[in-house]
Amino acid sequence: MYEAIQIVHSYWAYLVVLIVTLATINALIGFFTKREYAPKDFRISLFALIVTHIQLLIGIVIFFVSPTIMWFKNVPVKDIMGDPLLRLYNVEHPFTMIVVVTLITIGYSKHKKKLTSTPKFKMLAIFYTIAFAAMLYMIPWANWF
Repeated sequence: MYEAIQIVHSYWAYLVVLIVTLATINALIGFFTKREYAPKDFRISLFALIVTHIQLLIGIVIFFVSPTIMWFKNVPVKDIMGDPLLRLYNVEHPFTMIVVVTLITIGYSKHKKKLTSTPKFKMLAIFYTIAFAAMLYMIPWANWF
């Protein structure tokens, strides 16, 4: 079961990176060119929100069934924190990805409250760019390629 969920999590991550990249670029272009906010922009930012939340749910399942997660195996915290690979999978990656999803959610929620195009794009650009950078930083690239 773990292998199947891991494969889904890995392949869905490609979609997440693609969509969040598109949403971030769209928000930045919209903000800097001062164009009107259109339904297409709403859909792109919404789709980025949806795919990241789905990825988070898959990640939570992996967190509880993965053999590399040591929190539930009575392994001392000092051993987890002392091993860079265990620390990555047990602490750094899950925490950062929760922050990424939180930033995207906040940006999406804040942009809906703005009434004009420039502030809408500004909220999306700020939060999605920070989330995008954090996401790229914390992806375990060695396992991707």
